[in-house]
Amino acid sequence: MPSLRSIIFANFPAFGTGSGAAHPQQNDKEYQRRLREEIAARQQQERVQDEARRRASKPTDKTMPEGVHELIVGDGVAQYRKIRDVERRLDSVMMRKRLDMQDKYIADQMPGGTFSSSGGRTKRMKIWVSNTVENQPWQGGGMDESAFDFTMGTEASYKVKIQGQLMDDEDLEDAEQSEGNDQVAGGRAAGEKQKNGEDAMDTEPDSQDATTKPSKPPQPSRPSQQKTKLSHFFKSITVDFDRNKNLQPQCMTQVEWKKPPMQPNTPILPPAADFDSLEFERKSDENINCTINFYRDESPERYLLDEPLSELLDTTEDDRTSIVMGIWEYIKAMGLQQSDEKRQIHCDDRLRAVFGQDTIYFPHISTMLASHLSPLPPLSVPYTIRVDPEYHSLPDPQRYTIYTLTLQVPSIPAPPPGLSPQTIQELKQLQQKDEHIAFLIQAIGKSQRKHKFFVQMAKDPVNFTKKWMASQKRDLEIILGEDGRFEDGSHLAGEWSRGGEDGVWGKGEVKEAVGVMVQRPDKDRRAF
Repeated sequence: MPSLRSIIFANFPAFGTGSGAAHPQQNDKEYQRRLREEIAARQQQERVQDEARRRASKPTDKTMPEGVHELIVGDGVAQYRKIRDVERRLDSVMMRKRLDMQDKYIADQMPGGTFSSSGGRTKRMKIWVSNTVENQPWQGGGMDESAFDFTMGTEASYKVKIQGQLMDDEDLEDAEQSEGNDQVAGGRAAGEKQKNGEDAMDTEPDSQDATTKPSKPPQPSRPSQQKTKLSHFFKSITVDFDRNKNLQPQCMTQVEWKKPPMQPNTPILPPAADFDSLEFERKSDENINCTINFYRDESPERYLLDEPLSELLDTTEDDRTSIVMGIWEYIKAMGLQQSDEKRQIHCDDRLRAVFGQDTIYFPHISTMLASHLSPLPPLSVPYTIRVDPEYHSLPDPQRYTIYTLTLQVPSIPAPPPGLSPQTIQELKQLQQKDEHIAFLIQAIGKSQRKHKFFVQMAKDPVNFTKKWMASQKRDLEIILGEDGRFEDGSHLAGEWSRGGEDGVWGKGEVKEAVGVMVQRPDKDRRAF
């Protein structure tokens, strides 16, 4: 039987990797604790999935089927529909009040934050970029003139360090009071210099654009104030060198970090996806201009809208759900729904510019938006890797280049109001009654279908039985794949053989089903 240590290394190799990692025997208890936490998290996730499957199997529709009022004596169906209408209006009012309370709570909790159209809020993250050098020519003791080999025996290198910290409102106020506007001016001047082909950090200590009161990068020795880390906000970080790859050591013009794939709501993040500082080392003895690109990792993912869609929604960036909701609000405001078929939308000039059609089915909008959305561009900042002695003779705080990025973070959900035990018990009873009503509606629908079946059978038992048996036989052939009735027209009979708008193929439901089948990715698979 394999040992616990071998199982850990086989399933969790990341626990034993990294520089300065201790021997497994020294951290055996720590590995066992992490393994128990991972197993407990997986069991909890399985329990949640089982509960979700049980909830999905329960009936939830409480709408009375059409035609039941013709079979019921009295006005019970009409009274039930009135109660359902009152319930829907009450639910709408409660939802609006809940959203108002949540917005007020978020505004109170984040007085300095701004909010996006997709419901999230924006905060600022400070980025510190610096570099150190080793074995540069000016760091050595000189060459031996009598030696045949004129190299230094070692290769010159540099190490770049990128640090990030999400700033709280208090931190931003302190930073603004201590730094003023000098830091922002220095960062802008650095970007302008790189655009002009100069070094982004080619500034004298006493120049006007230099940082006179530099801010220090985040210190990890503050466990009392837990910050959201740099890697939590980005799915990829790249460093593009502004240099020909033939002149670059190892012919590399880009350094890239990518977040490893993970399951949602992972309790323990791997070290490769949980850090505040990113470092890399390369060989060079010359100053190099580069661009650092931050690719945002947002949930839900936001996209860049093209011009027609952007003009329709009056925004340039948004997520899919907000885009569809914005289109739906526009359709309702302009009255573009058809009266006989609510799902069919008549396109005006602005919608026609987006979809290129006169009429569209609303369920198809999400699929038709794919060509109008593109990934968000990265947040890019310029930086110059300095290896000269003038730069490295400066004090440590003055060697940092600081940038401020605006990021979108999830909204803080408003906490539920305090409920008394009696109220909680009443809510549970209401939920049970709702479930019981859904079961009763389901039973009424089944009884209605049985009643319709026996009524039709009583009118003409012989012909009804023949048609019913033929229908069952045709369904069985389709299930077994023995039908083949679409290879030729000999098996088409009855209403399926009639075309035109009056036939079954002219109905809106069939058109919608065909549209859904065409939009499926597996178009080559037989749908019948």
